[in-house]
Amino acid sequence: VQLQASGGGLVQPGSSLRLSCAASGFISDYYAIGWFRQAPGQEPEGVSCISGSSDASTYYADSVKGRFTISRDNAKKMAYLQMNNLKPEDTAVYYCSAWYRSAWSIWGQGTLVTVSS
Repeated sequence: VQLQASGGGLVQPGSSLRLSCAASGFISDYYAIGWFRQAPGQEPEGVSCISGSSDASTYYADSVKGRFTISRDNAKKMAYLQMNNLKPEDTAVYYCSAWYRSAWSIWGQGTLVTVSS
């Protein structure tokens, strides 16, 4: 299984972006998908995740709650992170990951999001 994140870019504060995470190879619908980010000089941060169960329960970090929305389309093997009202502190490399064998063990290459005026 491979994951590939895309959709990053340079935007102004208050703008929106939608990140995509494409999975290739076998990936179960039951895998939870998470989005993480790492800003320069900072530790990685868990941003959001969505369960693989039918209820697709979600989690958001307090820093993005109310602004970001995670979703998934199992038929397309895709996950998304809709990011609204972006702030400069959202600037980071964003990664998607799959929960497999009791860990976030499958990672994709990141996509850079820069929020700046």
